[in-house]
Amino acid sequence: MASTEAAISGIERTRARYALVRWTPANIVWFIVLVALSVIFIFPFFWTVSSSLKQPYEIFNFPPTLFPAVPQWQNYLTVFQIAPFFHWIVNSVFVVVVSTLGVVLSSSIVAYSFARFKYRGRDVIFLITLGTMMLPAQITLIPQYVLFSKMGWINTLYPLWVPLWFGGGAFYIFLLRQFFLTIPRELDEAALIDGASYVRIFWNIIMPLCVPALATVMIISFIGTWGDFLGPLIYLNSPDKFTVAMGLYFFQNDPDLGGIPTQHLLMAASVITVIPSLVLFFLAQRYFIQGVVLAGIKG
Repeated sequence: MASTEAAISGIERTRARYALVRWTPANIVWFIVLVALSVIFIFPFFWTVSSSLKQPYEIFNFPPTLFPAVPQWQNYLTVFQIAPFFHWIVNSVFVVVVSTLGVVLSSSIVAYSFARFKYRGRDVIFLITLGTMMLPAQITLIPQYVLFSKMGWINTLYPLWVPLWFGGGAFYIFLLRQFFLTIPRELDEAALIDGASYVRIFWNIIMPLCVPALATVMIISFIGTWGDFLGPLIYLNSPDKFTVAMGLYFFQNDPDLGGIPTQHLLMAASVITVIPSLVLFFLAQRYFIQGVVLAGIKG
C-alpha cells in the first residue's frame, strides 16, 4: 500500500513538473534547435560505432550506408587478435592511474599553499603559474625530450607520468585553489586550537570537503591522459610500450598488416578506447558539474 502511494505521488510530482513547462513558440523553437544540435554532435560517435560493425567494403560504399548489412561483431575480437591491444590498454591504465594520482596530490598541495598561507611573493608566484597556461605544450617539448634522453627515459613510460607529480598543472592548481577559498577559514583555526598540524588539517579537513573539485580534476586528468597521443608518439618507440592512443595509429600505418583494409578495425578500436572515458564521465557527472560550479563562487 505504501509503495503504491509513493508511486502515485511520484507520478503526480512528475506531472506537476511538466505542467510548469509552457510550450510557447519560442520554447518549441529552442527545443528543435537543441535536438538538432544533439544529433549533430552525436552523429560522429554513431558513425564510428556503425562503421566498426561493417565489413571493409561497406565503409567505402557510395552513397554511404548508416547501418551495416550484417553486423560484424567479430571485428572487436579481431582487434585483439592482430595487435597486442590488451597490452596497450594495460599500459594506458597504468599511466592514467599513476598520473591522475600525481595530479590530484601535487596540485592540491600547491593549491592549499596558495589558498591558505600568506608569504612574500605568493600572489606573484600564483600569477606566474597561471601565466604558464598560455604556453603551448610544444614550446617545452624539445627541452623535455633532451632532459629525458639524458636521463635514459626514452622508450619508457616515465615521461608520461613522472612530470605530473610536480604540480599537476596550472589549470588544476587554479581550480582547486578557487574551491579551497570557499571553505571557511574558521575550520582551520578551530583545528589549530585543538592542536592539529597543517598537514592534518589539509588531509583530514580540507580534502574530504573537496570531493567535487577532486572528482573534477580526476575526470579531466583521466580523459586528457587516456587520449594523449603526442606524448607517446614522441617518447615511445617499441610497440610493447604503446598506449591505446598510440595503438590506434598502428591500424593505419603498420606494414606488418600487409596492406589489408583496417578502417573497420580502426573504428572498433576507437569505440573500445572511448568507452572508459564515457563511463567515467557519466558516473561522476554530478561531482564534475558541482566541482566546476562551486570553484567559481569565490575568486
